[in-house]
Amino acid sequence: MTTSRDLPRADRRKFLKGAALTGAAALSPAAAPAQAAPPRADLKASAPGPKLVAAETLPPGKDPVNQTSSGGEFMVDVLKALDFDYLAMNCASSFRGIHEAIVNYGGNKPEILTCPHEEIAVHMAQGYAKMEGKPIAMMCHGTVGLQHAAMALYNSWCDRVPVYVMIGNIIEADKRAPGVEWVHSAIDPAAIVRDFVKWDDQPASLQHFAESAVRAYKVATTPPMGPVLLSLDAELQENPIADRAKLRIPKVTKVVPPVADPGALAEAAKLLANAENPVIVCDRLARTPAGMARLVEFAETLQCAVIDQGGRMNFPTRHPLNQTFRARAAISQADVVLGIEMNDFYGALNAFHDRIVRTTYPVRKGPAKTISLGNRDLYLKSNYQDFGRLADVDLAIAGDGEASLPLLTDQVRRLVDEVRRSAYQARGEKLAKARLAMVEQAKSDATIGWDASPITTARMCAEVYAQIKDEDWSLVGNAIRNSWPQRLWNFDKSHRWNGQSGGAGVGYNAPASVGAALANKRHGRLTVAFGGDGDLMFVPSTLWTAAHHRIPLLYIVHNNRAYHQEYMYLVAMAARLGRGIDRSEIGTTIADPHVDYATVARGFGVHGEGPISDPAELAPALKRALAVVKSGQPALIDVVTDPR
Repeated sequence: MTTSRDLPRADRRKFLKGAALTGAAALSPAAAPAQAAPPRADLKASAPGPKLVAAETLPPGKDPVNQTSSGGEFMVDVLKALDFDYLAMNCASSFRGIHEAIVNYGGNKPEILTCPHEEIAVHMAQGYAKMEGKPIAMMCHGTVGLQHAAMALYNSWCDRVPVYVMIGNIIEADKRAPGVEWVHSAIDPAAIVRDFVKWDDQPASLQHFAESAVRAYKVATTPPMGPVLLSLDAELQENPIADRAKLRIPKVTKVVPPVADPGALAEAAKLLANAENPVIVCDRLARTPAGMARLVEFAETLQCAVIDQGGRMNFPTRHPLNQTFRARAAISQADVVLGIEMNDFYGALNAFHDRIVRTTYPVRKGPAKTISLGNRDLYLKSNYQDFGRLADVDLAIAGDGEASLPLLTDQVRRLVDEVRRSAYQARGEKLAKARLAMVEQAKSDATIGWDASPITTARMCAEVYAQIKDEDWSLVGNAIRNSWPQRLWNFDKSHRWNGQSGGAGVGYNAPASVGAALANKRHGRLTVAFGGDGDLMFVPSTLWTAAHHRIPLLYIVHNNRAYHQEYMYLVAMAARLGRGIDRSEIGTTIADPHVDYATVARGFGVHGEGPISDPAELAPALKRALAVVKSGQPALIDVVTDPR
């Protein structure tokens, strides 16, 4: 590093004089605040000199061992057999062996996605898997990298998404270099996340790796799905392969999802067919595009109400039987409720209040039979309480919901005679009228404060839909409590929506949206996401990954300049204690200074518009941003909105 002591005498005087003047100007009360110059597209960094280039690029001296292969090469062969398209990672020394093998031996297959943070890498994998229906790999660095990844892994676990994680480690103590390799190694590194991964292993040989890698893929992708983890010893990656001919890659076969017991489904069919007001509630039902079609067929067979809790794209939003936004009214009249792939069936059947004393009471007005169908009871862990309160269920059926629906539909059809068919038709017409009334109410509600500033969330969503409705769009992220798209937009295809985070961990939305957009890219879909400002503050460097890999995504920041959910909780607590609410902004708002997310985006190489607080400016900004996205690049619009 050059210091003032290294400068020639004359230059040193100029340097010190310049520094003094700069310091005086900065301290002067009359000095005007500095204005950042706009970035210049044609400005390039000067090239380093020849000495620096040589120092950084010349290969190191020859190793006394002439190595012709590495364990990482075999690992790459295994990953290719598993058909991974991508591997998301933040580079690190503990997996340099497999990293080098992917780049040079494997020809960058699977393609590496460079992520500035391990949490971003995991959430990209989570978003990709939900949209594409297959996992991508993710790699992180020993103890510290896995700690960074842990929050995102927890979201993936709660969301029941197959994320395939590999970490680097140095098992043998005598092989660790002094210093950092000790603090980045562990005897059992997976212990920190074992409560929220489905399976993990630490292979001791290359053959062990091959078998565990295939097993991990099968475990992750078999319902109930979830993240898996392999800890890879550095020497196993780096050392030569002793005898390649003895190594074999096991056959990769996918497990067929389990169909529920036919007798139990027949019993459920009788209860549903004989019910006056059956209701279907679903959460993470649709694993594939077939899931939505099967649910539509089943619901139309019964002509009954469907409540979609949105864990996946389960049911068309404009279908006459969709009663999602009058769920409480529908359940209150139900005499049979079928919950399919529910994470919290109790929460759907009961109302909860946390004012003064926490209480719950049933939503149903009278007795009703309850039926559960899904994988939730097949796999459970004890520490993290992601499974919800135990619901009183009359008939609990274990089996994959999507795989079991065709048989259940057939069982119901066998029981439908002309009398029942006529009653079902009348029920369906009544539900259709209720849905139309609900839609009209939503349209009316959306016009409230239409020209207000900050911009209402309803107008923000309406303006976006007006410009994308004729495209093959996909909404892959949505800020907390923003229900306007589901109330107003036409979600009619399986890729229109991919669910929420699972664990409600902040920092999910941006990277998961980029991962989903990567999956959509190959299908030519227009990808859109709404993200909260507080959420983006956790992982803003996600934007660089989107720009670097040219992942087209329209990312709209729902910028209410607060962690508004927490603000509301603080207001409620202060009011409860009679202390006033005038100090509730302390610790809950993102202000003083306000964050300019458009400028942040441009700094990462993403097209940025905003902050926009005038609703009249929103449509033109959207049009410009969409042109960028259609050209194959990401774009961000910072919209200053009302709180909800």
